[in-house]
Amino acid sequence: MDVRVYYEDTDAAGVVYHANYIKYLERARTEFFRDHGLLVAKLAEEGYIFPVVRLELDFKSAARHDDLLSVETTPLRTTGASFTLSQRIVRHGDGKILLEGLVTLACVNSALKARRIPSAIRQLLESEASTVV
Repeated sequence: MDVRVYYEDTDAAGVVYHANYIKYLERARTEFFRDHGLLVAKLAEEGYIFPVVRLELDFKSAARHDDLLSVETTPLRTTGASFTLSQRIVRHGDGKILLEGLVTLACVNSALKARRIPSAIRQLLESEASTVV
């Protein structure tokens, strides 16, 4: 997913405020599922909610106002009720990696009790993970 950095995304030093990277990652996860025919809102209506339970980020370099960024999302591991994605943010133009991270999401119901990941989602995650070199 591509994202443009707007002035509102930056801090007093003119670089992207660190919390905004988390928003970019969230949007990319949502678009990853949308690109595969799965709508996060519809899944929630069906009782499948995916909260972040672990987030590990390495900030490599700063993004600045008007940069065009690419947010890459790659499934890594799937368990019965959780999955881990690798995500990174790369600047268009020079290809510089700005952020690398791992995010683990749990599958819970509306009462926030753990539940098994639906088979369609599990198959998607496992098939996408198997293509990682």
